[in-house]
Amino acid sequence: MPWDLLFSVTNAIALIGWLLLWFAPRTPLVHSAVMYLGIGLLCLIYIVCFAAVMTGSGGATGGGGFTYDIPGIRALFASDGGIVVGWTHYLAFDLFVGLWIAKDADSKGFSRIVQFPFLFFTLMAGPVGLFGWLIVRERKARAAAGR
Repeated sequence: MPWDLLFSVTNAIALIGWLLLWFAPRTPLVHSAVMYLGIGLLCLIYIVCFAAVMTGSGGATGGGGFTYDIPGIRALFASDGGIVVGWTHYLAFDLFVGLWIAKDADSKGFSRIVQFPFLFFTLMAGPVGLFGWLIVRERKARAAAGR
């Protein structure tokens, strides 16, 4: 498989999704585009690449002796295919979390300026942005519930 090309394509898809979240109007059409043309497409690419790596087809390495332990995961990520699979996994889930944060923040009345750092940190270091958002949203949710 052309791993370099797939790596570039997945990055471009994710970047377009993030740019839509940051700058486009938050309409149902934009939400659907991010969900299905961004996240859904990344998931589909992940599935195809994962299958190729796990079966060793299409010039992919991996599969055969893969084990769910540190040496097995290290061996998987030692291949270009394994790196693309892992990276696509991160891109899909981080974009999904970013979409959830944006929709949740909109529903709670947070401005885009307030949302931006959480979305940025979710893109750059997924759990950092998500954890920050969970702390901020909890305070707002408690205040709205009168607790």
